[in-house]
Amino acid sequence: METNTVNFQSVTFLISAPTLQQCPDDIGCEVAFAGRSNAGKSSAINSLTRNRGLARTSKTPGRTQLINHFEIEPGKRLVDLPGYGYAKVPKAIKAKWDRHLAEYLQMRRSLAGLVLLMDIRHPLQDYDQQMLNWAAQAGLPVHILLTKADKLKRGPAKNALLGVDKVLRDMDPGYTLLTVQIFSSLKKIGLEELENQLSTWLCQNPLSSSDNGSQPI
Repeated sequence: METNTVNFQSVTFLISAPTLQQCPDDIGCEVAFAGRSNAGKSSAINSLTRNRGLARTSKTPGRTQLINHFEIEPGKRLVDLPGYGYAKVPKAIKAKWDRHLAEYLQMRRSLAGLVLLMDIRHPLQDYDQQMLNWAAQAGLPVHILLTKADKLKRGPAKNALLGVDKVLRDMDPGYTLLTVQIFSSLKKIGLEELENQLSTWLCQNPLSSSDNGSQPI
């Protein structure tokens, strides 16, 4: 009997892929992390897995251009998507990243949900809205982490949460696809809530090789 419990500390690096076609077979169940390059994505993944060196943190935002896959156990994966919206790179490179991100979010059948990280002091920027739009087109659930909550006092942090929640309710009145929480990697604020959400997604009935169909080209 399967329980909604996932041991995130058992995670190991699997593969780095530059495109959807080079990702692992589209079977099982995976959850992806995305966010602006300075939103604290790598720190959140490292806190979740209790492995400070798992997802590399770079002093050069936007440096990672690969789709990084980590295996928790057979059939369950975490995915670290390229940071977006901050890197000082040519427009052609940004357009290429955008294409790969949109393709992954809309065509990856084993993707059970997206964790979208935003700095609590600067939520819902243009690229964040773009990610939400791509996810909506795919009918993909999104759980927003308002990161760096330790940078604000309790009152302003709660107000930021309520403000984002109001916007999400306008987009998703039925609370079926969009959820949000406060998070701090430094203070471990919201870590248990994140674990519960990811465990729920990852313990859904996974795709098997027989019902996956052909890999998109």
